[in-house]
Amino acid sequence: MPNTLLPLAAADPATGHASGSRFFLDTNIFVYALLASEPLKKRRALQLVEQALGSRLGCTSYQVIQEFANVGIKKFKQRFNTDDCKQFIAAAMQPLNRVPSSPELLSAALDLQNDTHYSFYDCLVIASALQADCATLYSEDLQHKQLINGLLRVVNPFLGVANEGNAGASGTKLP
Repeated sequence: MPNTLLPLAAADPATGHASGSRFFLDTNIFVYALLASEPLKKRRALQLVEQALGSRLGCTSYQVIQEFANVGIKKFKQRFNTDDCKQFIAAAMQPLNRVPSSPELLSAALDLQNDTHYSFYDCLVIASALQADCATLYSEDLQHKQLINGLLRVVNPFLGVANEGNAGASGTKLP
């Protein structure tokens, strides 16, 4: 079956994904969970990480852990030292790691890239979420409300959060 992108029906407003279904957290969720400069996004990201760990329905991939380690050590304003990075990964990410690197994952990502024209690394994330049988992929890097392969819903969990913060500051919502 070819990989296709389809418009998505509305997600469950309470959870953002189907009740009892697996969901995948992209790198930016973990980054925002530690980013003090974005307090509203940080709060939403922490909710997702806590829900993922508490429900045991959340997952991520080895690639996401690698990307996070790179950002944490090199790009945070207050960089992680190696021990802090290892500690966060062990506590918050490794328990959710359900998708190791593999030749099959690489092949699936290349097929997705050919079909969707997303970047290769975005396709690795999508392929990982599909391999983990997730119904929802939380990411701000992909097109919100898309349905990939008729199976995986992309949700940007920060859209409403950003508008709430702007509405509180200026009294108006951004488009």
